[in-house]
Amino acid sequence: MTRRLEGTVALVTGASSGIGHATALELTRQGASVALVGRREDRLTALATEITGIGGKALVVPADITDAQAAAEAVERTVEGLGRLDTLVNNAGLMLLGPAPGADLNDWRRMIDINLMGLMYSTHAAIPHLVKAAAEAPRQVADIVNIGSLAGRNAYAMSAVYCATKFGVGAFSESLRQELARQHVRVSVIEPGSVDTELRTHNPDAVQQYIASSLGDIERLQGQDIADTVGYIVTRPRHVAVAELLVRPTEQV
Repeated sequence: MTRRLEGTVALVTGASSGIGHATALELTRQGASVALVGRREDRLTALATEITGIGGKALVVPADITDAQAAAEAVERTVEGLGRLDTLVNNAGLMLLGPAPGADLNDWRRMIDINLMGLMYSTHAAIPHLVKAAAEAPRQVADIVNIGSLAGRNAYAMSAVYCATKFGVGAFSESLRQELARQHVRVSVIEPGSVDTELRTHNPDAVQQYIASSLGDIERLQGQDIADTVGYIVTRPRHVAVAELLVRPTEQV
């Protein structure tokens, strides 16, 4: 395999499971050193061991990115520990579904804090380092990849606030893309359809059954499918920017 990211550093939020876990491994295989950011330190440590085992370099950074200071410190620890920052993958997310009438407002706040504000906090802290990396060797380009959702393109019942956060991710990404384009910091948003991760397990059984019945017995995407998409985006030549990619399971309508 061509190690196109050799000499670069990536930071992945929500790296303890699912898409984040798979993405950290994929970027390692592409040659990047990877900072693993998340709240479950034991899982991050296990992933770091896995990365080391395949010849990579990983830095465990336990952090709750819903706190602006913690997100900024995670970025600074990455740069201090690994020397630079070329790629930011904003993957951390939460999906709590259910009817809007009578909903727990704490659930709404948690989704806004993680899906939108946490992403913004991490991005805000990372931008100066990404601009610097884009002006230097080895690649003279840097990337922000935001993991959105099909629910950031289409609105669905039982998903009002989740959709609102993911629509926000799309708008934030496009606005930021326009601001940073001339500095060769590419901003991309990936919009996955249904992915077989633990995301839906944060919901009550009745909601999980609703999700399952709405999808039927289709073959869902795996975390690696989205990791492959991240890998594709960040390894494009310097003059190529993939601003948006929608990835669905073949059978999802």
